[in-house]
Amino acid sequence: MVKIPNDLLGQVQQQFGQFVPDMARAARDDVENHAKAAVMSVISRLELVTREEFDAQQAVLLRTREKLERLEKRVAELEAQASQSDN
Repeated sequence: MVKIPNDLLGQVQQQFGQFVPDMARAARDDVENHAKAAVMSVISRLELVTREEFDAQQAVLLRTREKLERLEKRVAELEAQASQSDN
């Protein structure tokens, strides 16, 4: 049986110990980068808008709804006047 010096085993163990955390860190970073890329891909396909864009569109919708209500009221008044003048 071949006898291996203790200091050689210690050096191998130390180098392997340094290598494993680097491997684990690299694997973690790789998984993290792939996860980020996957999430960004999904988000881009969802066609999301920013909060500012949403708020701006909500304000436009509110103004449009108010204008529509005023126009509906005015049309009702004009129809009432037209029916009174027909009588």
